[in-house]
Amino acid sequence: MHTGERWVVLGPNGSGKTTLMRIASLYLHPSTGSVEVLGERLGRTDVRRLRTRIGLVSAAFADLLRPDVNAVDAVMSAREAALETWWHSYGRDDRDAALALLERTGAAQLADRAFGTLSSGERQRVLLARSLWGDPGLVLLDEPAAGLDLGAREDLVARLTWLAGDEATPPTVLVTHHVEEVPPGFTHALLLRAGRVQAAGAIGDVLTADALSQTFGLAVHLDHRDGRYTARAATR
Repeated sequence: MHTGERWVVLGPNGSGKTTLMRIASLYLHPSTGSVEVLGERLGRTDVRRLRTRIGLVSAAFADLLRPDVNAVDAVMSAREAALETWWHSYGRDDRDAALALLERTGAAQLADRAFGTLSSGERQRVLLARSLWGDPGLVLLDEPAAGLDLGAREDLVARLTWLAGDEATPPTVLVTHHVEEVPPGFTHALLLRAGRVQAAGAIGDVLTADALSQTFGLAVHLDHRDGRYTARAATR
């Protein structure tokens, strides 16, 4: 990936999306072959340090956070790719940086709230703030809209649209099942089926009705309007 690229990964259940994200976030090693992330080869680098350069938003990671940790600490602990702030020493500058990131994602008012008391949409805003800590080299968003209601989903898509247009945002990968969740401003697409790449490249070339139909094994009609996609089964 290169500076300014925003990738969306689409595919049916079992296509390998989650496995790809677990490897890219350094929580899973491949059984064969080699993997390089941010110029470092897995197996030849300290993944504990490399994880501090990777922002991650995922339901699996959210479940690892203690319910009574407050939002600002959840963000601040990203400095060490940790789950708790008590494992390391943090200062006022760290807290100020965490508050600034919460402000950036529209979650400043949640700073002192316990993570376990937040709604699904609020949790995603906090995790998005955490993923941007310390100018990471890569941000991975693993189905961030899963479980969100319509309002929370649209709020998230709007924030991701804004971040996609911000030159300061690192290269980003968004995994989703639904083209409706692809924010305007995303530049590339990767389609997976049964663990294999179906298509990859510029989003306008890859995200087509024919390619989606082949990927999902279903005749699909695709609309693209005002920067947003919608898909439905094609009718005869």
